[in-house]
Amino acid sequence: MFADNTLTPKEAIRLCALGTLAQADAPMRYSALANAIRHFTSRITGPSLDIMGTSIELLKYEGLVTPIGGDGMEDDAPLALTALGRAELVTLMTSRIRSQGGEVNKLIATLKLRFLHLIESVEQIRQIDLMIEATDTEIARLDDLRATHADTPGYLGDWLDHDIHQLENHLHWLEGLREKLCLA
Repeated sequence: MFADNTLTPKEAIRLCALGTLAQADAPMRYSALANAIRHFTSRITGPSLDIMGTSIELLKYEGLVTPIGGDGMEDDAPLALTALGRAELVTLMTSRIRSQGGEVNKLIATLKLRFLHLIESVEQIRQIDLMIEATDTEIARLDDLRATHADTPGYLGDWLDHDIHQLENHLHWLEGLREKLCLA
């Protein structure tokens, strides 16, 4: 993790792998897991070799996943999450969220929403609160930029208004989700 307790790109992939296994009804073959990770992440960030650098082999080596059946040496063995893997999933899910935009941050927020139901309800609300805080910070940052360049000719103001409007809609959605989680 970064010093501010936010996820690195490699940890985002780790979250995707562990969450995908936790959510699966049964163990997944190595190849199916790799394809699921690649498919999901590339739909959010686009194809990226930097992000896909994490090996599922490392998850096996660290004891976060384990091969099921056979001698475990099979290249495409079905994999299951271990207790240590579940604990790591919770650690990754409960990390902070950076406020600035970017593909990796969008991937992390999307993964957290995808796997939010896998953590305790109190932690679910805490994660939504962190997303609300990050969105508020992003809106304030863009509002400041908008105010600074209010008299600048061109289309920057229109573009910033567009981005701010999207963030405000996102914030409203998150607040609605938080309310729903609090009532559950």
